Amino acid sequence: MGEVQPLPSHGFSPRPQLLATDMDGTLTRQGKFTPALLQGLEQLQGLGLPVMIVTGRSAGWVNGLAHYLPVVGAMAENGGIYFPHNGPPEPLVDIPNLVAHRQLLQQAFAQLQWRWPQLRESDDNRFRLTDWTFDIEGLTQADLDEMAQLCQSLAWGFTYSTVQCHLFTLGQSKAAGLQRVVERYFAPIAATEVLTVGDSPNDESMFNPALFPQSVGVANVTDYWPRLTYHPTYVTQAAEVAGFLELIEALVQFF
Repeated sequence: MGEVQPLPSHGFSPRPQLLATDMDGTLTRQGKFTPALLQGLEQLQGLGLPVMIVTGRSAGWVNGLAHYLPVVGAMAENGGIYFPHNGPPEPLVDIPNLVAHRQLLQQAFAQLQWRWPQLRESDDNRFRLTDWTFDIEGLTQADLDEMAQLCQSLAWGFTYSTVQCHLFTLGQSKAAGLQRVVERYFAPIAATEVLTVGDSPNDESMFNPALFPQSVGVANVTDYWPRLTYHPTYVTQAAEVAGFLELIEALVQFF
């Protein structure tokens, strides 16, 4: 494994103006929010540092999160759609006919099921608009690698997280969606002033230093380190939400 950089003791430069964070495995502990997380988000709000959730979870789930948590907005389906805290949702990918799109995704999933009959769609798949998800449980790394190759041959994108696998339109990603949202809602904030946070392969686009030079992985990101093309700039000592709270402590010192 390559060198892992701890959080900077001298602070982040330039100072972050927006924090864009993954949710599952990053803001959770064993799949749940904690009281300490809510306190931490309120602490960031008090510092004047806006927080945006950038997750692979469905539009149906994320619509509620954007309204109930102390965040400026939440992006669903790995860059598929954005929910501002106040205002209508904004699609982030060009899909002229969502019904036809879902049918095509279902057909692609059926082709995967032909090769892996045990695949089952995720519980939240019915609440999705732009992508299709199925459970990752029981799949090996070899399975995931083969799936990625098969999806590429079918002209679909593929990624996975700690909880599920995703099929989606080529070019759809957290980073692409985040770029669009920053340009529309947070100008003149520059990409260098966005601090991205994550833990899984579906966060990898946000670790691309050419797009977002300042990124943090919570410690469990090292579980995927050899499989990632792009690595976070810094990695916390603690895993999951404890790592996110560690990041908050580091930010508080320099705000």
